[in-house]
Amino acid sequence: MAWTFRQMVADARADVEGVEPEEARRRGREQPNTLVIDVQDPIDLAACGLIPGGINITLGMLPIRADHELPLALRSPELRDFARPILVTCGVGGQAALGAHLLKRMGYKHVAFIEGGTAAWKAQGLDVERPA
Repeated sequence: MAWTFRQMVADARADVEGVEPEEARRRGREQPNTLVIDVQDPIDLAACGLIPGGINITLGMLPIRADHELPLALRSPELRDFARPILVTCGVGGQAALGAHLLKRMGYKHVAFIEGGTAAWKAQGLDVERPA
C-alpha cells in the first residue's frame, strides 16, 4: 500500500511535539533565540502571512538548509545550532509536522510544530506580517 500525505503527517505527529499557538508565542517570549520556520511555498506564505520574526524555508529546501555536511553556501545560518529551540509552522499544520519531524531526525534537539499552523495562530488573534 502506498504511503499517503495523511500517513506521513500522522507518523510525524507521533514523533514530535505539537504546541498550540499561544504556547508557541510564550516560548518565543521566554526564549528569544527561538527560531520560527514557516515551510510553506512563497505563494501560500504571501496569502497566509508570516509569524513575526519567522523565516521562510520551504519544506522541500529544509533538509538542504539544515544539513551540516553540505557546503556553507547551501545551508541556512539560522540552523547552525542543533540546540536552538525551533518552532515549525505552515498554513494549517500538516507540513509543519513533517518539517519538525525532519529536523528532529537530522539531530535538532528542541523542535516542535505549531498545531493548526499560521491559520490557528491568526484565529487566536495573534499578529502576522506580510512577507518581504
